[in-house]
Amino acid sequence: MKILATGATGTFAGLVVPALVRHGIDVRAVVHDPGKRDIPLRHGAGETVTADLGDPASLRAAFDGVDGAFLITPAFAPDATKMGLNLVEAAQSAGIRKIVYNGVYHPSLPLENHASTRPIEAALYASTLDFTILQPAMYMQGLDGAYEQARRTGTLVMPWSKHAKMTYVDYRDVAEAAALAFVDDRLSFGTFELAAPGTVDRVRLAELMTEAAGRAVTAEDLPTGFTLPPGQPAGLGAMFAEYDRHGFHGGNALVLRTILRREPRTLAAYIAELGASGPGAS
Repeated sequence: MKILATGATGTFAGLVVPALVRHGIDVRAVVHDPGKRDIPLRHGAGETVTADLGDPASLRAAFDGVDGAFLITPAFAPDATKMGLNLVEAAQSAGIRKIVYNGVYHPSLPLENHASTRPIEAALYASTLDFTILQPAMYMQGLDGAYEQARRTGTLVMPWSKHAKMTYVDYRDVAEAAALAFVDDRLSFGTFELAAPGTVDRVRLAELMTEAAGRAVTAEDLPTGFTLPPGQPAGLGAMFAEYDRHGFHGGNALVLRTILRREPRTLAAYIAELGASGPGAS
């Protein structure tokens, strides 16, 4: 089986490539910038193809000789929905069998990066494709920079209330679920929310980082009136405001546990891993 993998040069979706390879799947990695083709090749991809989700013709060429595709679109891209629809249409035209789509947790929330996924999901439901839709919570890997700053400064600051409860998932578990969806028919025609167990506020997160970093880390809120730097997507501020008011609730790990047939990785374990691998770790 050969799979076309989008997002293969990314920090998060790049983890899908080695997961696919571990399951005996040949990977053709999509690269937008040919200068980055070495990234998926180092992760085990057998080949790369230069294509653009915004260019249907390049997608049609990329699908030649593959059996399925892993699809992820960039968050807050103005044309994210169109990119996803382009790939679904190209996949149907090419006659491929399977798409695994990386959407977003709680897609019904009134947020730009959530709303952009809904038409893509609808297109898959209306298609002739065998699909699996994954809806992962916040990626634990997105905390790497916050941990490093907390380790250096002793302060953990994010643009929402330190008491807001958030739901996370280790993207390595998402990547494993994506790979399983290509080789295990029990995930066909399913839509699955993926989360690690429980919700965590920043106060608790600071406690976990204190243990991992070996120094006191304190959770702080941003000063009143904080605004995003110029050039940031407008939808980003709305997302932070949503988190500030309501958090990002969830934390039901039943689905991910069932898919993986093991316990999902926990946030506590992930932060401990950062501490064990970071500067000063023995």
